[in-house]
Amino acid sequence: MIAKLTGLVDTVNETTLILDVNGVGYLLSCGRQTLSNLPPKGGKTVLYVETLMKAEQLTLYGFGSNQEKGCFNTLMTVQGVGGRMALAVLSALTPDKLFQAISTQEPTLLTQADGVGPKLANRIVRELKDKAGGLLSSDNLVTSIEHTAHQTNAAHSSEAVSALLNLGYRRAEAIEAVAKAQMDAGEGATLNTIIPLALKKLAQGGVK
Repeated sequence: MIAKLTGLVDTVNETTLILDVNGVGYLLSCGRQTLSNLPPKGGKTVLYVETLMKAEQLTLYGFGSNQEKGCFNTLMTVQGVGGRMALAVLSALTPDKLFQAISTQEPTLLTQADGVGPKLANRIVRELKDKAGGLLSSDNLVTSIEHTAHQTNAAHSSEAVSALLNLGYRRAEAIEAVAKAQMDAGEGATLNTIIPLALKKLAQGGVK
C-alpha cells in the first residue's frame, strides 16, 4: 500500500498529476487545491496517497497534506460519496471550510462542489455531524471552532469557555464542547443553557 510519494512534478492536467519518483511516473488524481499548490514542472514535492480499487481498476489519489487525505476518507464514509465525489468536494472547499459547513450544518457551502446537489449536501452534513472534529488537525480545529463559536454567539461562548477552564478542562476541549453545545441549543441560547450542555458533552466523551 502506497501511503506517501516524494518525487518531481512531471505533467499536470486538470484533475491529475504525473509524479516522477526515481524515473517511475505515478499517475495521481488530485483536487484543484492540491494541484494549485504544486511547484513548477521539475520541482520536488511530497504527496500523501490513498489507494482505491474499483472494478479491478487501481486509482491513486494524491493530497498535499495528511489532513486533506483524512477529510477525503471521512467524506467517503457517507453513503453515495466515492473517490471522485470526495475529491470534487475537496477541490471546492479547504478542510477548514468543510469543517465549517458540517459543524454549522450549512449544506449550501457543499453545493459549490461539482456534482453535489442539495440532497447530497444535506446527507453529508447530517452523516458527518459527529465527525466534524476529525476533519482538522488539532491546531486548526481550535482556530475553526473559535471562529464558529464567535459567529454563533461570541459573548456567551467566551464566558462559557472561561467557566469550563475554571473547572479544570483544557482550552481545546472546552472550546469544542461549547461550540457543539451552542449548535445543539440554537441561536438565542442563554449561558445557563450552554454550560450544562457543554458539561454533558464532556462527561459523555463527545469531545475528543
